[in-house]
Amino acid sequence: MDTMNHEAVEIAREYYNSKDADTFYSTIWGGEDIHIGLYYSDTDSILEASRRTQMRMANHLDSLDSASRVIDMGSGYGGSARFLAKKYNCEVVAVNLSEVENERARALNREQQLGNSIEVVDGNFEDLEYDDESFDIVWSQDAFLHSPARKQVVREATRVLKPGGDFIFTDPMQSDDCPEGVLQPILNRIHLESMATPAFYREAAAEFGLREIYFDELTEHLKKHYSAVLNETNKRQHELKDQISGEYSQNMKKGLKHWINGATKGYLSWGILHFRKE
Repeated sequence: MDTMNHEAVEIAREYYNSKDADTFYSTIWGGEDIHIGLYYSDTDSILEASRRTQMRMANHLDSLDSASRVIDMGSGYGGSARFLAKKYNCEVVAVNLSEVENERARALNREQQLGNSIEVVDGNFEDLEYDDESFDIVWSQDAFLHSPARKQVVREATRVLKPGGDFIFTDPMQSDDCPEGVLQPILNRIHLESMATPAFYREAAAEFGLREIYFDELTEHLKKHYSAVLNETNKRQHELKDQISGEYSQNMKKGLKHWINGATKGYLSWGILHFRKE
């Protein structure tokens, strides 16, 4: 791993291991499922919307059943792994950078009697410690944006995927026609120099022998999600003041507004990307 990649990994690990981040994401951002959701009304909860995304992704996968072996790259608190293990009775390996998030995921797995179905691994999805063609499905939600080596991420996903297997993921991206420089506030927030685009993932997937099945374009929900998180943060400000630092809270709200602004102006893209290994 080169120096820039190593620094980015350490920044992400340190952030998600921090008490402020762990408290915020487990309290405000869905608790178990800390990913972008699908919103059908203004009253939808963040958790409810997040679980809709899981279901919509799973509905893309005709082959998902009890015989499937799934790897979730960047699994957070393990909400998607638990969803898959419960609904399909499949085996899931959940790889995630944050040891703090992983400990919470393991505890939730035990509470829900899923410890034998889900293996939670402290690891970096840029360098998976699994053999070639080990998994039927590679799954990820809103994690790849944290990597400056996204082509390597696609390479690794392809490597561990069996022929005929499915690679399905979501990721906050810049739009293919995004003007240069307008997303700098967001890039500063995630400590990276760039974001991927749908075209980038399509090109990388094709380079490594993946065939595009479908891009389920759902960008409108990105704005709705970040707005919902901002509204929830403001609504529970009094509760949060004794649990997270004022600096973290202010930076979070400022960052959420940047995401909302980027989505409003059409600079961002989000949806479900589905590829298959030939």
